Amino acid sequence: MAEIAAAVTPAVVSIEVRVGQAGATGSGVVIDGANGYIVTNNHVISGADDVEGAEIRAVFSDGSGSAARIVGRDPASDIAVIKVEKPGLVTAELGRSDDVVVGDPVVAIGSPLGLAGTVTSGIVSALDRPVRLSGEGTDTNAVISAVQTDAPINPGNSGGALVDGSGALIGINTAIASTGAGGSIGLGFAIPVDTVVRITEQLIATGSAEHATLGVNARSVTDGTRDGALVLNVEPGSAAARAGIRDEDIIIAVDGTPVGSSEELVVAVDARAPGDEVTIEFVRGGGESQTVRATLDPA
Repeated sequence: MAEIAAAVTPAVVSIEVRVGQAGATGSGVVIDGANGYIVTNNHVISGADDVEGAEIRAVFSDGSGSAARIVGRDPASDIAVIKVEKPGLVTAELGRSDDVVVGDPVVAIGSPLGLAGTVTSGIVSALDRPVRLSGEGTDTNAVISAVQTDAPINPGNSGGALVDGSGALIGINTAIASTGAGGSIGLGFAIPVDTVVRITEQLIATGSAEHATLGVNARSVTDGTRDGALVLNVEPGSAAARAGIRDEDIIIAVDGTPVGSSEELVVAVDARAPGDEVTIEFVRGGGESQTVRATLDPA
């Protein structure tokens, strides 16, 4: 663990955000040291976007700091990229989501409660955990398919690194479950590295990220025997409308993968790209399940 911490900590930064008299802290990970690109959570920096006089500053493990600007942010995934003009930054080594296994040892590095360079350890507790995020005071309202860990994560860890036993980045820490006290209870969630890479590449290239949508609003429901996503309304002209999905249909699978909640439906659709054709299985009026093909729209 000490070797991992020594290798990865230089690639993790503290992020200080100041808007008027208010201030906040978070964490970030250097993903392109040559060009000064740092990935963090959208909810860490969104309050400073397009606000006159707002300041974002990245503080490095050696104590030095640099002003940062927002390159792009994506509320739908809670990912953002900032840039500093500082040469020779240490870049995090990227892992692969397919290599992550439940029970793997992990290390979380960030700035919980403003305490820079804090290292905690644990294991991967679960994978593909649908988690709804709602950043208070920001425009983040995302559902992610998260890596769950029991490595202690607290406010301020957001945007920091979750690395595996080789020191490779496997996720960006983004949320915790809480009983109300606001501290770690052993349930932390990270955005998987494959998602991070996909979104950050788009943000760096264009300043925004592309997502797919089915065009329904839904809520989780169970009839006692089968869980699903109850369609509350279908947007006119949407992929769902064109496929013949109606209000009050219960979606139970996407491409053969069971959907047990509205969060699982969001995650299943977001894993696809606009233009992808998917098979939607649903139940209508308590009858037998049926399937339709839907071509996803850009969100």
